[in-house]
Amino acid sequence: MAPGLLDLAHWSTWAVCAVIKLPQLAAVLTARSARGVSVGSLLLELAGFLVFLRYQIYYGYPLQTYLEYPIIIAQDVILLLFILHFSGNMKRALFYAVTFWGGWYMLTLRKWIIDLAMNLCTLISAASKLAQLRCLWQTKDSGQVSALTWSMSAYTCASKLWAT
Repeated sequence: MAPGLLDLAHWSTWAVCAVIKLPQLAAVLTARSARGVSVGSLLLELAGFLVFLRYQIYYGYPLQTYLEYPIIIAQDVILLLFILHFSGNMKRALFYAVTFWGGWYMLTLRKWIIDLAMNLCTLISAASKLAQLRCLWQTKDSGQVSALTWSMSAYTCASKLWAT
């Protein structure tokens, strides 16, 4: 593959990831509602991203191979806080924070734990998307789900697959 095309794929993926959750955040903020957005889906997505980030850091991969993940994680955390706020469940935020912090620490207690968790990342990611689709199917209402965010996510996945 030509180096110029590879660089374009990397840079465009980073650029899209920098704003990937902004349409979703805007939709939730504008409506002041998180109707149609699955908390379970977001938690699974966040767990998968945290595992991937922890794995990359643990094994000392170059920052440019995982630079987009801290950015997406920050956006997911903000989105989660908005969803919890608008659904009246802010008390759960502390529980989720402690759970994710504990998970972050426990992932590297043993090498096999981080390796197993990384092997499950694709399954976790798929489960996240299925949880959101299930929510949409059950409610029969897309509510504040952003098609633009989903489209950007599809682009970044395709770009990563193509570039690797």
